[in-house]
Amino acid sequence: SRLPCQLESLKQLRLLQSRWHLSTMAAGYAEWINACEDTDGIRFSWNVLPTSRIEATRMVVPVSCLFTPLKERPDLPPVHYEPVTCTRQSCCAILNPLCHVDFESATPFWVCAICSQRNAFPRHYKNISPQNLPAELVPQFSTIEYTLQRQATVPPVFLYVMDLCMDEEDLQALKESMVMSLSLLPQNALVGLITFGTTVQLHELSNEGLSKSYVFRGTKDFTTAQIQKLLGITPGQNPRPQPGQPASGAARFLQPVADCDMSLTDIIDEIQADPWAVAQGKRALRSTGTAMSVAVGLMEATYPNTAGRVMLFMGGPPTHGVGQVTTDDFKDTIRTHHDIFKDNSNAKNVKKASKFYKDLAERAANNGHVIDIYACAFDQTGLLEMRFCTNFTGGHMMMGDSFNTALFKQTFQRVFAKDMRGEFNMAFNCTFEVKAPPQLKVCGLIGPCISGNKKGAQISDQTIGVGQTTAWKMAAMDNTSTVSVFFEVATPQGQTIPQGQRANIQFVTQYQHPNGSMRMRVTTVARNWADVAINKQMVAAGFDQEAAAVLMARLAAVRCETEDAADVLRWADRMLIRVCQKFGEYRVEDPSSFQLPANFNMYPQFMFHLRRSQFLQVFNNSPDETAYYRNKLTKEDTINSLTMIQPTLTSYGFNVEPEPVLLDSSSISADRILLLDTFFQIVIFHGETIAAWRKQGYHEQPEHEAFRQLLQAPRDDAQEILATRFPMPRYVDCDQGSSQSRFLTSRVNPSQTHNNMFGAEGGAPVFTDDVSLQVFMEHLKKLAVAKQS
Repeated sequence: SRLPCQLESLKQLRLLQSRWHLSTMAAGYAEWINACEDTDGIRFSWNVLPTSRIEATRMVVPVSCLFTPLKERPDLPPVHYEPVTCTRQSCCAILNPLCHVDFESATPFWVCAICSQRNAFPRHYKNISPQNLPAELVPQFSTIEYTLQRQATVPPVFLYVMDLCMDEEDLQALKESMVMSLSLLPQNALVGLITFGTTVQLHELSNEGLSKSYVFRGTKDFTTAQIQKLLGITPGQNPRPQPGQPASGAARFLQPVADCDMSLTDIIDEIQADPWAVAQGKRALRSTGTAMSVAVGLMEATYPNTAGRVMLFMGGPPTHGVGQVTTDDFKDTIRTHHDIFKDNSNAKNVKKASKFYKDLAERAANNGHVIDIYACAFDQTGLLEMRFCTNFTGGHMMMGDSFNTALFKQTFQRVFAKDMRGEFNMAFNCTFEVKAPPQLKVCGLIGPCISGNKKGAQISDQTIGVGQTTAWKMAAMDNTSTVSVFFEVATPQGQTIPQGQRANIQFVTQYQHPNGSMRMRVTTVARNWADVAINKQMVAAGFDQEAAAVLMARLAAVRCETEDAADVLRWADRMLIRVCQKFGEYRVEDPSSFQLPANFNMYPQFMFHLRRSQFLQVFNNSPDETAYYRNKLTKEDTINSLTMIQPTLTSYGFNVEPEPVLLDSSSISADRILLLDTFFQIVIFHGETIAAWRKQGYHEQPEHEAFRQLLQAPRDDAQEILATRFPMPRYVDCDQGSSQSRFLTSRVNPSQTHNNMFGAEGGAPVFTDDVSLQVFMEHLKKLAVAKQS
């Protein structure tokens, strides 16, 4: 009778030993994952890869990675020579520390880490030895940057496209910001100006003291050939004016900042609001589509395939001509999510306008030109239809209430910020390529790019994001731009991978540096293979729950473009249940026995907050806001994206240090101050008692210095965030019970609501019908441990 008890105790002991071993491995992986992110800017969802396609499918979360191609590395100076490439035409991988080098033979050679091709070294590598290695073979240089011999022949081009249909206060603030930006541009950069209202004006930048402009009808779409003909621009002509001679061709409209600074400043100062009369009950006639058509056409006609930036400033929706989003009559309200779903009359322009801006964005991206959108208005401005302009080109999207706010002014100023080396944080005309081993195929990429149409054997039949290619074109990147690459394990079931073999993956990014040099950054990483049937614990220990949450959030956001949000929500729930069934430890039909490994335990919580986030929930968000939020999610790095999904909450109180607290309604207390960071908003939330003391002026009395310091502490921390984040977040300072406290109460887990507020200790109830994390986890456990048919 004692034998079954002993066996059960032995099972429990082994289970505890297994969990301890797994948690130890996971802790070691966590440090290594952070080190990889610091050195190479990369995080994989799985850091140990399954050896077969069917096992990879059963792991639910796809084999994928978040990669920041130009992550800032002050300790990584560029080398000034050309890279050595693999001679196999279908590979062309770059020499890297993972390549095997044979120093013993009479003529040393290297074996490609990607395709195993044997390659000879160039002649100038003849003195290579284990003690005399080039930089690209030094183990710590898994990421290396080359300065290539070729130089850009044309400096970057900045073309301002300015809306004139706004009030005087906003217009004056915008003019001041534009004049300020001229002093921040590189002095050799070319600059131009387009203004628009009912008509579109392309301004000449002459020094003759006479303002001249070409006027385009606001209802027409102009092709590149038409613009060339109307402006008298001959393709291929030298646009730079000769000294002492009047400007001709494109040089009339695009000139170096150093040459036209004074004249352009005078033109901007003289700009007035659109003179076209606006009747009562009508919107201004705003020809945004034609203005963008002229801007893209001008750039395409004068500087194709060179670094260029079109910066659009608009104070309202396009209401006139091509790309029209709504009519000029206020009776026709601008479309909502409900209107688009029901295909109501006020959403009739959505598809047509979206196609127009998508075609413009593709033209710009193919020519390496960036489109930035700065939209400031209290109503919607058409960002939904225009989202392709930034999603395809990698441009900035900024949404605010007015151009006369710190939010716009400081965000726009940070566009021209410099990195630690004093160089502009801009990379132009980028190409990004993935080189994978035969066992992996590339499904696609989610990020601000278009396809590079590079075909090969490593392309998967499954498409995620921008697929059917192993190379992509990105008109612009900075040192925080992060893309997500998805892979498919291509090893058939039954075919084994030799013991000890690793999956070597290389990422190659070529771009134009702001100083005119062409550069190539190469990152080569390796991950172990493991058979899930034998080494399930090893595979599980390599799971990065933070990266996985962000990757699944990006997948969900992309699916929302073509599927109903409710269907995407159900898909996310199914994926979470399958992950818990695969890696959880439990007894069937016993929810109380369910337990996840240590490096999985936050993943359900991330998914819970993703379900409630603005990325999947469109209620109380306009289509423009949804487009803006999803745009940021697909560009930011892991930490910023996680902050969007699950905001951080910090508590401040008397006699205690500021500390992170749960994003839960139980953290709300009358005698504490909370600082909420959602990435898009910074919220300082004062408890009832703190707010009452502040209103009574206690912080102004010398004997209450501690209270004054308590009030100041979260403000100082908020200012640190506001000073560095791009785009600048909205700052909200509110009290418990005020209308603006909704910014916090809508994001916390509603563990206390109006249904269970009595008998609860601490915290404050949130009036909502949403389920709490506790209820969510209870249902998740029940579904995870249920018998599978």
